[in-house]
Amino acid sequence: MDWNDQLATSALWLLKTYVICCALLIPVSAGLIRGTVWGRQFWRLAGPYFNPRQHGWRALGAVALILFLTLCGVRLDVLFSSWSNDSYTALQKLDAHAFWVSMGVFSILAAVHVVRSLLNLFFSQWFTLHWRSWLNERLLNAWLADQAYYRSLHLAELADNPDQRIQQDITAFVETSLGLVMKTISAIVSIFAFTIMLWGLSGPLELVGVEVPHALVFLVYVYILIATVFAVKIGRPLVALNFLAEKYAADYRYALVRVREYAESIAFYAGEKVEATILNTRFGALIGNAWKIVFRSMKFQGFNLGVSQVGAVFAFIVQAPRFFSRQITLGDMIQATSACGSVQDNLSFFRQAYDDFAGYRTTLNRLSGFQTTIEAARALPRPPVKVQSEGIGMHTMEVRTPHAEVLVRDLSFSLEAGEALLVQGTSGAGKTTLLRAFAGLWPYCTGEVTLPAQGVLFLSQRPYLPLGTLREALCYPSPVREDGRVAQVLAEVQLAHLVPRLDETADWSRILSLGEQQRLAFGRVLWAMPAVVFLDEASSALDEGLEYAMYRLLRERLPACIVVSVGHRSSLLAHHTRRLEICGGGRWLLTPLATQIGADQA
Repeated sequence: MDWNDQLATSALWLLKTYVICCALLIPVSAGLIRGTVWGRQFWRLAGPYFNPRQHGWRALGAVALILFLTLCGVRLDVLFSSWSNDSYTALQKLDAHAFWVSMGVFSILAAVHVVRSLLNLFFSQWFTLHWRSWLNERLLNAWLADQAYYRSLHLAELADNPDQRIQQDITAFVETSLGLVMKTISAIVSIFAFTIMLWGLSGPLELVGVEVPHALVFLVYVYILIATVFAVKIGRPLVALNFLAEKYAADYRYALVRVREYAESIAFYAGEKVEATILNTRFGALIGNAWKIVFRSMKFQGFNLGVSQVGAVFAFIVQAPRFFSRQITLGDMIQATSACGSVQDNLSFFRQAYDDFAGYRTTLNRLSGFQTTIEAARALPRPPVKVQSEGIGMHTMEVRTPHAEVLVRDLSFSLEAGEALLVQGTSGAGKTTLLRAFAGLWPYCTGEVTLPAQGVLFLSQRPYLPLGTLREALCYPSPVREDGRVAQVLAEVQLAHLVPRLDETADWSRILSLGEQQRLAFGRVLWAMPAVVFLDEASSALDEGLEYAMYRLLRERLPACIVVSVGHRSSLLAHHTRRLEICGGGRWLLTPLATQIGADQA
C-alpha cells in the first residue's frame, strides 16, 4: 500500500461513508419506529429528546459527532489490516527498510487511534449523561405531577418498583441504546469494508468439482449465516427470562425492605417464621429463574464459543493451499486472516448481541410500562375543584369504592373560617376516602369540591418525615428558615427535648415514636399556619390529655383555621363545631355540636 496518499484517501472514504450512513440511518430509523413495537417504545421515551423543536440540536449534534468517530475507528481498522500486510511481507522478504517504514506508519496510526478512542469515550459519556439527566427529569416530573405516584395505586395493573425503573432502567436504556446503535453501524460498515478487502485477497477454491471464485468470502458468509440462525433460535427464550429476572429481584428486594420498615411489628408478633417463608419463596423464584438463565446461557454461549473457535482458523485452512503454492505472501495471508476475522466478528455481532438486545427489550418494556402507568394514573378522573378565597365545602358529592359501591351520596356542606368538622363512622365506612376526595386523590367520585387556592395541609395517621434534619422534617413541605420560631414550635408541641438536635441529619421516622411524630405533625400546622387543615386519625397515638393539648393549641394559635378531622374517640367532639357521621349505604348525617370552642369564644 502507498501510504503517501492515505490521508486524502481516508478523508474521502470517511466523507462518502458518513453521507451514506446518514442517508440510510434516517429512513431505517423511521421504519423501525413505525414498524416495530420496540421501536415505538423507544421513540415514545426518547423522541422529544431528539426533536430539535423541543430540545434543540445539541443531542443530534452529539450523535453526529459520535457517528463520525465510530466511522474513523472502522477506517483505522482497515489501515491497521493493510499495515499488517506490509510489515509481515517485509519480514518474509527480509526487507529491513520496508519493515522500519511500516513501524513508522504504525506509530502514526497508533497515535491517531488513541486520540480517537479518548474523544469517542468522552463524547459518548457526555451524551449519555445528558440524555440520562433529561430522561430522569422527564419521568420523575411526570411521576410526581398530578399525584401520579399515588393515584397509580388505584390502577388495575400497577408498575412494580418505580424506584428501580427510574434509577436503574433509565441508565441501562440510555447506555445500551447508544452502544447498540453505534456497534451496529460499526459492524455493518466494517462488513462492507473488509468484504471488499477480502474479495481482493481470496482466490478460487474447488468444491465438489466446481471451482468457486473468491471462495473465502462466500464460505465466511454461509458459515456465519447458519450460525446466526441457530443462535437466534437458542437465545430467544432469554428475552422473557431476563424480564422475569428483573421482576423477581425487585420483588425480593421489596420484601426485604418491608422487613426492615416493619421490624418492630414483626418482632412483637414473633412473625419471623412467616417472614422467612415469604422471603424464601421470593428468593426461590429468583434462583429458579436464575438457573433457567444459566442453562439457557450455557447453550447460547457454548454455541457462540464453538463458532468463534472454528472461525479463528477458518481463513488459515482455506488460504493455506494458496500460500504453500506461493500464490500469496505471508503478509497477504495474515491480512486475509485478519479481514476474515473482522468479517466474522462483525457478522457474529448480530448473533452475539442477541443476549444484549434481549436485556434491552426487557428494559424498554419496563420503562414503557412505567410511562403507561404514569399516563393512566394522570388520566384518572378527579372531582372538579372550585377555588375561592375562603371557606371549604362539598356540593352534591358522591364517593364510591373501585367496585362502584356507594359510600356517600349527594353530600353537601360548607365550612367557614374558624369552624371544625369531625367525620366519624364505622371502620370501612369511607371516612379517609372522603378526605382523599377532598384532596383530589380519589378518582371514584363525582360532585364539586370547594377549597382555597393555597394554605391547605393534610396530616395522616402516620406522618411522613423526609430524610434530612429534624428542622426540615418540621417545616416540610414549606421552605426551611433558620430562626428561633422552629425551636418555639417544638416546645409548644412538647418536644422541647429535641431542640438541641434540630440540625441533626437522621432517619427521624425510626428515631421518634409514633406519638412524637404526630406531635411533630401538629408542629407543622403551627409552622405553616394553613387556612385549612385535614387530620386523618392524626392524634390516634396520643393519650387523651396530649390530644386535648394539641387541639387546644391549634385553636389558640390558629383561631381562623378550618379543621376537618377523622377520628373514633368521643373526646374529639369537644374540639369541633359539627359532626358528619357516615352511616353506610351512601347515607350520612350532619349535626351541630355544642363544643368547648364555642364556650371559649363566649
